[in-house]
Amino acid sequence: MPELPEVETVRRGLERLVVGKTIQSVQVRVPKMIKTNSETFVMDLSGQTIEAVRRRGKYLIFDLGQEILISHLRMEGKYLLFLDELPENKHFHFFFSLDDGATLVYQDVRKFGTFELIAKSKEADYFFSKKIGPEPTKEAFKLAPFERGILASKKFIKPLLLEQKLVAGLGNIYVDEVLWASKVHPVRLGTSLKKAEIKRLHDETIRILQLGIEKGGSTIRTYRNALGLDGTMQDYLQVYGMTGQPCSRCATAIQKIQVGGRGSHFCPQCQKKGK
Repeated sequence: MPELPEVETVRRGLERLVVGKTIQSVQVRVPKMIKTNSETFVMDLSGQTIEAVRRRGKYLIFDLGQEILISHLRMEGKYLLFLDELPENKHFHFFFSLDDGATLVYQDVRKFGTFELIAKSKEADYFFSKKIGPEPTKEAFKLAPFERGILASKKFIKPLLLEQKLVAGLGNIYVDEVLWASKVHPVRLGTSLKKAEIKRLHDETIRILQLGIEKGGSTIRTYRNALGLDGTMQDYLQVYGMTGQPCSRCATAIQKIQVGGRGSHFCPQCQKKGK
């Protein structure tokens, strides 16, 4: 699943390629992916100019001035830009014809992605309703509320971080990396963590997600970022997908367990479960 670094890389690619262009027409092959008014979706988008492409957590935001188109890639969504004839592909579901003759295509093998067209004035309320936490930057992501949220929770730390409420953007890959870097076992309860451990989780979340952005995200399985290009963050992963390989810190074999239905990689020596 694309996580924050991958989505940010897609955003930057889209910003470079489609900002300032006008949507002349829209073709939708899978209306169920539209979560607002699907009957007026095509008409409402036609003639609108893409003024900016922004991101909030794992959501892409096409800023159209008075309205915004919110796109969530879910498991395998991706955008492709074609300058001339489009190839046939049964997984192409949305077609945005632009005024320069190019076509922006949304591809999604599983059809899990979503589109919502709302008034720009409702953007803050929209993300508040989704309970999306702060962006993982030094300016927005403050330690004190993060600490309070963790210490008040009796949930396992991994699914707690995946909820997006305490901080936006972490998914399965990067939570494993943050927990390893912080030396915290994925099934530690929030209430069991020490303040020093929470501080490490806070700082490593910022560092690792920013590194992921710098490296263009991870290319794992079928995911490709930035409109079809490969990222290199997978070359910097320390624990995710490393089952049986030696931990780079202590040489103990990395293990994989299920936590909240998600495959979770950790070092049993560096990340003690505790009592």
